[in-house]
Amino acid sequence: MSTPVTAPANPLQIGPHTVQPPVVLAPMAGITNAPFRTLCREFSGGKGLFVSEMITTRALVERNEKTMQLIHFDATEKPRSIQLYGVDPATVGKAVRMIAEEGLADHIDLNFGCPVPKVTRKGGGSALPYKRPLLRAILREAVSGAGDIPVTMKMRKGIDDDHITYLDAGRIAVEEGVTAIALHGRTAAQHYGGTADWDAIARLKEHVPEIPVLGNGDIWSAEDALRMVRETGCDGVVVGRGCLGRPWLFADLVAAFEGRTEAIARPALREVADIMVRHATLLGEWIGDEARGVIDFRKHVAWYLKGFAVGSEMRKRLAITSSLAELREGLDELDLDQAWPLGADGPRGRTSGNNRVVLPDGWLKDPYDCAGVSEDAELDTSGG
Repeated sequence: MSTPVTAPANPLQIGPHTVQPPVVLAPMAGITNAPFRTLCREFSGGKGLFVSEMITTRALVERNEKTMQLIHFDATEKPRSIQLYGVDPATVGKAVRMIAEEGLADHIDLNFGCPVPKVTRKGGGSALPYKRPLLRAILREAVSGAGDIPVTMKMRKGIDDDHITYLDAGRIAVEEGVTAIALHGRTAAQHYGGTADWDAIARLKEHVPEIPVLGNGDIWSAEDALRMVRETGCDGVVVGRGCLGRPWLFADLVAAFEGRTEAIARPALREVADIMVRHATLLGEWIGDEARGVIDFRKHVAWYLKGFAVGSEMRKRLAITSSLAELREGLDELDLDQAWPLGADGPRGRTSGNNRVVLPDGWLKDPYDCAGVSEDAELDTSGG
């Protein structure tokens, strides 16, 4: 972290909430539940903003049991940040008013960035900003229903290179009272492949100087975050896949933005193993069942062990554990004195790209024709 720090000139302000340093945990389906947010927040010293995984507005309004668990926040989480997904303005409005009236959160983020087929085929996520009037209607309902709660949005550049939407969407967001915008510098068609277009983040910042713009995409280290701010002029960063199996990245990010020069976190395998067990323990406590917590943790095993010398058989064994004792026993059989491996700081998570975006029939014919989009298009489950 010897590179001179060029932090944003002003603190990141999300409504009444000052986010300093300007670092946000990206909402990730099945990942950014309360236990993972707890780990990241502990490493950050409570600094930053940590967003829930995606909450479907229809499921929230219907008080779906799983959804109501997903919006549970630890008493130490301040501000409480919920990401909402919706396609129908009326349903989005109901969900936002429910949050405001029942005091369920302190910040609402709207998902216009998800590229997965089950979302885009309904016209949601990264497909939705193409329909400009629909985007405007949703934002208007959300902002009006939120009262004093700030509303932000996360989006991508567009559907594909022939259907770029982020500049129009940014202007609509400003006009409708959105507090801040996060831009992932990829199209829906790119999914997570290729290289994120940081130039697009710079263009959006120039296009909507009235509100904060946060950059997202290809932040694998604290230095990447500082470089994004230097190169784009963005007001903060949103970190997603870079923290998979590395919740301590938030300690690096805080230190970097505060100009501290201590060594970047390079935990040996022994420390990583302890964090893995703690993560699995927190999941079990949150779910209310140790075995289900360990099973939910399995998806994280490969991310935590990336780069370490762990044989394929042991990796398979650890990925099918169903108790904390079994997980701890397997980890203790490893060479826990292994130092942090070279190259383990790089890309992780999904990298597929050049996908066909699954859209409703005729979606691209007219960006202003929103006929056929209704509450029937709403997903009924949360968490992606």
